[in-house]
Amino acid sequence: MEQPCYKCGQTVEEGVPFCPHCSAPQIRVVVAEPAPQPLALATATTSQGSEALPASQTVPVLALPMQWSQAVKPCALAALVASLLMYLGLHPFVAMASVGFLAVVFYRQRRPGIMVKAAAGAGLGAMAGLLWFAMSSIVEALVVIFLHKGPELRNALIAKIQEVASQTSDPQVLAMFERAKTQSGLEFLMLAGLVFAFLASIVLGGLGGALGGAILGRRDRS
Repeated sequence: MEQPCYKCGQTVEEGVPFCPHCSAPQIRVVVAEPAPQPLALATATTSQGSEALPASQTVPVLALPMQWSQAVKPCALAALVASLLMYLGLHPFVAMASVGFLAVVFYRQRRPGIMVKAAAGAGLGAMAGLLWFAMSSIVEALVVIFLHKGPELRNALIAKIQEVASQTSDPQVLAMFERAKTQSGLEFLMLAGLVFAFLASIVLGGLGGALGGAILGRRDRS
């Protein structure tokens, strides 16, 4: 089998080491160029390299989930501030709502990279409302025990019942108010008041937290 010489172009038989016309060597070593990396393999390599990076470099900060273990301190601080404001004259219902808003504010200060949405804010507010109820109940109990405010509280409750009873003339309603002024009736009213305050603190605190998350979250997006 014959082939042309790569230098002079003359025909040279296969297997001849040198061209008989120009003496050019006919044995050549061809170095193959490296093949380009397939797209699928390159993508896989890139993804493996991304997985090797720390989570703080691959996951956006705003997408990180809320860590509820770190929400206790800001919620407790919000409950303390709201309790102080209530004893300074703030209406209890306003304090219940403000404690949720303050919980969102304090949580954002501790973790500025976290976006607190309305749902998460409602959870923070409910937790802060629960802590506010616990703090307020403990303080009220200590005041009644150590300052001997029990008789004063009982007289104030009886006066309130009489004031409401004076607005009706129905015998059945008046009889119900008379039963409420007994010892067992007063105890029932106080227990019902505690249950109502417990539920109201959670609900209003959650609403305040949802409002705080919605307002502050909208400011972050703008």
